Amino acid sequence: MVAVDTELVLDGVWAGYGDTTVLEDLSVTLGTGGRLGVIGRNGAGKTTTLATIVGLADQTRGEIRFAGTDLSRLPPFKRARAGIGYVPQTRDIFPSLTVEENLVAAMRGRRDAQRLDEAYRMFPRLRERRGNGGAQLSGGEQQMLSVARALVTRPRLLLLDEPLEGLAPQIAEELMAAISGLVVETGIACILVEQHVDVVLDFAEDILILERGRPVFYGGSGTLRAQPEILDRTIGLSKLDSLPGQLR
Repeated sequence: MVAVDTELVLDGVWAGYGDTTVLEDLSVTLGTGGRLGVIGRNGAGKTTTLATIVGLADQTRGEIRFAGTDLSRLPPFKRARAGIGYVPQTRDIFPSLTVEENLVAAMRGRRDAQRLDEAYRMFPRLRERRGNGGAQLSGGEQQMLSVARALVTRPRLLLLDEPLEGLAPQIAEELMAAISGLVVETGIACILVEQHVDVVLDFAEDILILERGRPVFYGGSGTLRAQPEILDRTIGLSKLDSLPGQLR
């Protein structure tokens, strides 16, 4: 995978679904190879932030620019082709297709041996199960496949919506290690939405905290580690929420 210069800018973005406004006046910038973590209580607008970037929510005000292009009026498939990979909370793999068929489908039916090998090197479990159907995979393996499906498109920006949800701690650590290795190796930019706050702080350089759809903190992860009272005030955490057994 080859890193390409990437810059995502959300400038005064308001968005939601139909007549319901979820995000209000959101402004963030993600530079080349940047890592942004998004945290907040349930319903704070974290998933809607990612959905707005990929065009699955209704943007009503503001501007979204990616690599110098205004995305505001582009449909989701054109945003994907521009280099935005999205791993939704629902995983969205094809249960009736094998692992390898899922990966090939993500490449729009064109089998690329090099990209398949890259995916299998990142997730050796998928190589072992490449002939298994999606429905035969464990939850962790399905999540690995969902991430791999996004990566074989060689995105410049990867959006991850709670990739660790429902996973056993060992599998969650394995998945995050692979994702962290990917961003370091390739320089791909990444936005991570995740409930495990300590995982987010370990991964991301900058943190966005949302409360009722509005940004209440946007700054470095080091600031939150040094001032845990910010987390306590904004999302009710008096201590960091770590994965059980997580190495720090």
